[in-house]
Amino acid sequence: MKRRNFLAASGAGLAAAAVAAPAVAQSSPEIKWRLTSSFPKSLDTIYGGAETIAKQVAELTDNKFQIQAFAAGEIVPGLQALDAVSNNTVEMCHTCSYYYVGKDPTFAIGTAVPFGLNARQMNAWLFQGGGNELFNEFYKKYNIHAMPAGNTGAQMGGWFRKEIKTVEDLKGLKMRIAGITGQVLSKLGVVPQQVAGGDIYPALEKGTIDAAEWVGPYDDEKLGFNKVAPFYYYPGWWEGGPTVHAMVNIEKWNALPKAYQAALTNACTTANTVMAAKYDLQNPAALRRLVAAGTQLRPFSQEVMEACFTAANQLYGEISARNPDFKKIIDAMQATRSEQYLWWQVAEFTYDAFMIRARARAGR
Repeated sequence: MKRRNFLAASGAGLAAAAVAAPAVAQSSPEIKWRLTSSFPKSLDTIYGGAETIAKQVAELTDNKFQIQAFAAGEIVPGLQALDAVSNNTVEMCHTCSYYYVGKDPTFAIGTAVPFGLNARQMNAWLFQGGGNELFNEFYKKYNIHAMPAGNTGAQMGGWFRKEIKTVEDLKGLKMRIAGITGQVLSKLGVVPQQVAGGDIYPALEKGTIDAAEWVGPYDDEKLGFNKVAPFYYYPGWWEGGPTVHAMVNIEKWNALPKAYQAALTNACTTANTVMAAKYDLQNPAALRRLVAAGTQLRPFSQEVMEACFTAANQLYGEISARNPDFKKIIDAMQATRSEQYLWWQVAEFTYDAFMIRARARAGR
């Protein structure tokens, strides 16, 4: 090639590169978001889901997409996180959908409803069974796009200042209870109370409430509930596998480059897995410590469980009759539950039941 032609060709190549560079830069812009959590930093596992999301997104985008996490109350109160995203005060939040049942009872199903799905079943439905698509169709009405971003696994039934042996013992009981479960328990005489996590301890201590539920041994020990209520009940039949969601302002979501959408989606999936793993690892040791310190562990009686199951199904029928969104999603959830427990009955439950008995016989 003649020197003149070579230089011309080289110049053309450099010019092309110069033109291409801005396009590459534009596809990976620097973006900074704020995330408001519904949880305090002291509850490191559930609040940690927000930190996991922020860390993963930064790593996946070479720090071009940065999300700063804020604890409940630092920007808005924990129970106003969805509103802050909906009205674009912040770009996203990390919260439980069932905190917002006052807007629409359909929000309850996004986290957990009484006698719903366990954690693995919830993941199966959300990720592979069309559940997340159903929720995002609903959340769109509130200017929200949401992704599963945490799961606590089956929760405990809460702390009580007195024993609960029969349905009669529930009458007049003032209980801190989240989501739609308060409406179920009110059918049995309970007076449900909506109390933020940081306010539960003083309310129990002063007797403003008679009982409260939060998550499980690891978090409950941190909050000190065993010091003010001696009886610890199980199972948390209203939260068999509650999902924590990352909710994003839908305009902000749609404006993200596809690569950033993928990064955020994958970060939320990581948070979903990590949170469940942490709780599974931390809860056994915490439960041992609580019992050693004098906590009186109690199962809900069959009578109480059956009465609550009946009340829950009655409530679902009542709400479904007047709310087509709720009916559409609860029907899909219950169909998934039926199929999942067919499998659980064959393999998962029989294996777990054998191993529990074998552990007891072996003493380890």
